[in-house]
Amino acid sequence: MLASFRGRGLRALRVLPPCTRGALHWRHGGVPSGVGISNVGTRGPHDLLTELSSIFAKEGVTCLSSLSATWFAKADQNVSKGLDPEEFRETMASVGLKLSDSESETLFTHFDTDKSGIITYGEFAKGLQGEMPSFSASLAFMHQHTGHYPSNHQQIKAARPRFDESETDEWLESLDAVVATLGPTRARFLLHDLMEEAARLGVHIPQPVITPMVNTIPTSGEPAYPGDRAMEERLSNIIRWNAAVMVSDGNRRGGGVGGHIGTFASICDVIEVGMNHFFRGKDFGNGRGDSVWMQGHAAPGAYSRAFVEGRISIDQLMNFRRESAGKGVSSYPHPRLMPTFWENPTVSMGLGPLGAVYQARFFRYLHLRGLADTSKSRVWAFVGDGEMDEPESITAISVAGRERLNNMIFIVNCNYQRLDGPVRGNSKVLQEYEGTFRGAGFDVIKLIWGGKFNELIENDYDGKLIEALEATPDGDCQRLHAKADGALIRKDIFEKHGLLDRVAHWSDDELLEAFQTPGGHDHKKIYAAFSQAEKNSDMGGRPSVILVKTLKGYSLQTFLGRNTVHQKKTMSDSDMQKYRDAMGIPLTDEQLKAADAQNFFALKEDSPEVKYLKDRRHDLGGFLPKREPAKVSALVELPSHETAYSMFDEGSKGREISTTMCFAQVLRKMMQAGEFGQRVTLMVTDESRTFGIDAFFPIFKIHAPFGQNYTPVDADQVMKYAEAPNGQILQEGISEGGAIMTWIASATSYSSQHAPTLPFLIYYSMFGFQRVGDSIWQAADARARGFLIGATYGRTTLNGEGLQHQDGHSLLIALTCPAVKGYDPAFGYEMALIIENGVKEMWGEDKDVIYYVTAYNENMAMPEKPEGADEGIVKGLYKFSDAKPAEHKVRLIGSGAIMKQAMDAIDILAEYGVGVELWSATSYGELQRDAVASQRDGRLGAEAKPSWVEQCLSEDVVTVAVSDNMTAYPMLIAPYVTGEYIVLGADGFGRSDTREALRRFFEVDKEHVAVAALYGLAKQGKISVEVANQAREKFGISADRKDICMEIIS
Repeated sequence: MLASFRGRGLRALRVLPPCTRGALHWRHGGVPSGVGISNVGTRGPHDLLTELSSIFAKEGVTCLSSLSATWFAKADQNVSKGLDPEEFRETMASVGLKLSDSESETLFTHFDTDKSGIITYGEFAKGLQGEMPSFSASLAFMHQHTGHYPSNHQQIKAARPRFDESETDEWLESLDAVVATLGPTRARFLLHDLMEEAARLGVHIPQPVITPMVNTIPTSGEPAYPGDRAMEERLSNIIRWNAAVMVSDGNRRGGGVGGHIGTFASICDVIEVGMNHFFRGKDFGNGRGDSVWMQGHAAPGAYSRAFVEGRISIDQLMNFRRESAGKGVSSYPHPRLMPTFWENPTVSMGLGPLGAVYQARFFRYLHLRGLADTSKSRVWAFVGDGEMDEPESITAISVAGRERLNNMIFIVNCNYQRLDGPVRGNSKVLQEYEGTFRGAGFDVIKLIWGGKFNELIENDYDGKLIEALEATPDGDCQRLHAKADGALIRKDIFEKHGLLDRVAHWSDDELLEAFQTPGGHDHKKIYAAFSQAEKNSDMGGRPSVILVKTLKGYSLQTFLGRNTVHQKKTMSDSDMQKYRDAMGIPLTDEQLKAADAQNFFALKEDSPEVKYLKDRRHDLGGFLPKREPAKVSALVELPSHETAYSMFDEGSKGREISTTMCFAQVLRKMMQAGEFGQRVTLMVTDESRTFGIDAFFPIFKIHAPFGQNYTPVDADQVMKYAEAPNGQILQEGISEGGAIMTWIASATSYSSQHAPTLPFLIYYSMFGFQRVGDSIWQAADARARGFLIGATYGRTTLNGEGLQHQDGHSLLIALTCPAVKGYDPAFGYEMALIIENGVKEMWGEDKDVIYYVTAYNENMAMPEKPEGADEGIVKGLYKFSDAKPAEHKVRLIGSGAIMKQAMDAIDILAEYGVGVELWSATSYGELQRDAVASQRDGRLGAEAKPSWVEQCLSEDVVTVAVSDNMTAYPMLIAPYVTGEYIVLGADGFGRSDTREALRRFFEVDKEHVAVAALYGLAKQGKISVEVANQAREKFGISADRKDICMEIIS
């Protein structure tokens, strides 16, 4: 076979020498030696730049453009960010390029491309750079739709076992003969046939990642359509019509509510075939039905179908995207806003496919651990072809393939358009995605051509039509669909490639009709693709994808294929009339004029269409989408305080321990608490030993669906790395983006499968909200219940990392999400009680809340819990100790690891006759929320009681709050604190040093706490300012602080 390619490889590309730069003393004000030019005549720009290159080559510089920034900065003497003619000539002379007046003018003009009389840095750099070389990868780019990438590897013949030399040569000669006689097209299709036959015979050869651009299921292999196809197509048109009217009329009535028409118009037929024949409802059995992740922009279609089903009223449709009054429907799939309808939030691009994959994975986890029968639950993810550009989408594909998730089915809506224009205007996106999915381990089902056009494909006896279509870029296909001109299609595809005879039997109108009905709008072919995907799921060992060709704005000719279709939210009277006719909707022109309820086509409840639709959903287990959460409080008995949460009530008895290790001990007790413990799911992102979780491995085991088929290196140790199919721990690897999706799947399993699991995700705190914040909002939308543990927290406590890794801001970010309660415990008993209260809220009271709890890695002796502290710990603030009798009194508020600094400041202040009332703030965020709510009640005339902050901190004394957070976090309660309120916090970039040095740098050590308290007393006139000044001098505290991260580098 390789013999046929001999001598046909690409000509070797000329490799340019790398740009290198020697040490040039002229950069420091000198002049390169030996660079005088004696022969000065009239030379052009090319000659002059060549001379300049030779000058610098002697100094070891082979790439002029690498010098541009340094050279320009030195040459621009007047700091005007531009070179005038005199500066330019002096610059050239300074490096030895002597120019005559005319040459100087010529070269200056070469650089001054905008003729402004000033050479900017951009012009200077571009002039030195010269013409850009061709980018070699572009050669392969032009061939990517076929999967035939030019490669020098074509000239390499691998040394494989040849067995019978003569037989091998005969095979290769046969291929040579096919190419020579019938051409490469015939050879290509012949090899695809051989590969498929080899697979059927059990010869395990990886299949080519890109196959010819034909439907995977041939017409001869399509199963009989089991339903009333005419009825279903009529229902599709009615649902498509009502969805478009809902968006259009909503905007015609004013308010600019937005919405999308084109997306659902493209995917409607695919969804409807799924709804009528494949998507299993909650009552199907062997699981709680299928999990369907709909394209967010197609949400109007779900409302339109639910209207026909009688689940959504006309009043709700009329209030699309008008939710404030409580009777509208949400813009996109939002369970938080429509808790009995939507189940899976998707519209944040990329998060839908990623969430779907981890949902499928978690369904299998539940099954293997015996927590739920999910054997008949599949996950269907609708994804736009433009959405596939998101990194999360590509990650999702990789994970699904690696995990062999045969319960995962992707449907990629290939309408060739994203929000602004074509997805891949210069190539073939559907072919590209075939390679992406197949390479990741998917079974790929291509659904490209509708029945009529597919007749041409299946009669393409020499493959020329298929190759012509493969060679037509998506941008041209989009144009032809938008122009809707049969003669133009005939010219640009068939005449261009010498194939006019293939469509000679069709009129232009017939050709147009066939071309404008791709596979994604042919119910019979959609059914065949779904049927194969379902078989793959039931019997195969890998995920499936249906790559379906559709038209964005289908049947709306003024929308279809236009680059503006995504933004088109309103139909004109003419649009509506034409769309009505195309959809066969029996409404008059007069009815369409007003944007009111009569524009919707309502079916009677006893109509044949409604009866048919309801019967199909009844047979499949009920309506979708639908969310039916379990009442967890009635299902699972919670462990008592003594069973799981009391181990730190009496402190650590002198043993120093971090709050991270306190958390690990609490979690271990929880996981050992009977049936409740079996439902606790722990996720780690490859840092178990840092968090003290590695001891869990041999006890609870790491979940591995295919078992542990190797002997771990630590098999002879007590804390060995143990994996098992029923393992409880989910080791997510180095993937916070994946771990949070597993966490969401677990946190919503009480709804998706009526199998409640309580997730704990522990991770380096800086990789939480600042990395996967959008996913946490998705979790809140999905009504997730669980714990996020931000370990190694604190800008000065995680002292060896630096910059953004030293987290002092996540609690502030957490507050932005209404469903998240953020806590910053200092002591073991605080950690335990906060977790206990979270469990009570989530599973004892069925509240859809998320707890974000920080954990520090600094050891300290844990004190015993003060009597009566529980309420304050939960609300966010409690008194840790009273002030000892003294001449003056201040309040200190500490939190997290910096609580120790506040405690140590007590003895310092005692030397100055100041007693300290010490408080612990476990959550400034919850305190602020409570205070805002109290303030609102009072403002609006409701019965209002003082906020918790006001109840606790009503005495007019100096208060100093210190934490390892940004100062903005404790400042949240400033308006509600009586007396002087001083906040110390760790603002600025993190940096590496010892904890002691960092706390001094960020001004949160015990000495700064004491000085701040004295300053407050002085400000109130209770002590002399001199006392505070003397304390500063004593402790070496100065106002000067050099912030190495913010200084200007000159």
